[in-house]
Amino acid sequence: MQGLRESGAHVPPIDFSTTYPLPDVDTGGLAYEELATGHDLGPGRSAVYQRLWQPGVARFEDALADLEHTEGAVAFASGMAALAACLIATATAGKPHIVAVRPLYGGTDHVLENGLLATTVTWAHVEEIASAITPQTGLVIVETPANPTLELVDLAEVVAAAGDVPVLVDNTFATPVLQQPARHGATLVLHSATKYLGGHGDVMGGVVATNEEWVRRLRQVRALTGGLLHPMAAYLLHRGLRTLPLRVRAQQRTAGMLAERISAHPAVARVFYPGLAGQDPAGLLGRQLDGPGSIIALELAGGYDAAARFTESCELIEHAVSLGGIDSLVQHPASLTHRPVAGEAKPGAGVVRLSIGLEDVDDLTDDLLVALAAADALSDAAPELTRTPTPA
Repeated sequence: MQGLRESGAHVPPIDFSTTYPLPDVDTGGLAYEELATGHDLGPGRSAVYQRLWQPGVARFEDALADLEHTEGAVAFASGMAALAACLIATATAGKPHIVAVRPLYGGTDHVLENGLLATTVTWAHVEEIASAITPQTGLVIVETPANPTLELVDLAEVVAAAGDVPVLVDNTFATPVLQQPARHGATLVLHSATKYLGGHGDVMGGVVATNEEWVRRLRQVRALTGGLLHPMAAYLLHRGLRTLPLRVRAQQRTAGMLAERISAHPAVARVFYPGLAGQDPAGLLGRQLDGPGSIIALELAGGYDAAARFTESCELIEHAVSLGGIDSLVQHPASLTHRPVAGEAKPGAGVVRLSIGLEDVDDLTDDLLVALAAADALSDAAPELTRTPTPA
């Protein structure tokens, strides 16, 4: 692929072409066969058709693979399209059984539980993975930090338990800034690129970083099923990677301050945040994770009613699904993203999830205090909370 310097461009160009000229019948047919079976664009070959290969998408894939320290990456129209491709690839290879560790994103949980893509699932704790594997097991799937309550999983332990079975890690919450699962033995690293990689709430996509063998398999699934990323989306996602480290670390810094400030509030039964004392018992921060991230989950003492009042009382923090953008968001997982999840695995009715953006930490604190006062069973006045002033 031609680099930016060779193209004479400082900003990556956007190529919207859906079709590409073919030099002759024979070389055109060969190029089609190579791309449709998952191989990369050969030197001097025609790209043939956007569904098979696209330069802007390839540029984003190369950049993400570099960040995740993998041999390549394959981008899709959404995170769920990326997951679906992984499941289709393993099922069609005769390995339709999945071992998965909860909690997971609700959409992932749902597609595994209902077997829509011809897979079956065994739900297991980490210490049960090895015994759950069968000759038909094609993947072990984990998410860490997990959606929505941020449980941490020791990836080296998971990989050891999985043995020869590939491990797929949803790395959406951590991003490659804070965690690179391939360095700990994972074969596939999945992102809902809609979240932190894009970072601005204006582009949807998914991507899997992996080895060359899986890259070919996933490209073939993408070519045959059409779950491709649009060139404009690829441009926006590639642009998002340029500010990803700055955004992630700034959001993480604010999240840590907020978690500390609200942890003793009487309306809060529990704060879920790996950076708080006692929430990293395996000592993964600093060893596997370079930080706790910028997602906070709260369990409100008043249960569902308090959670509903809390989400509806936030003003600066927007009540909306998704996460990882520059704007702070709050949602009630059990009613939204985790609504299809089985009762025994569904988040508690009093749990809300906060995605912390780039707003001023004191403004966010004030918004949370108002919402927590509304959620509190006490009705006389907003509870007192000592707020440490933000350093100038």
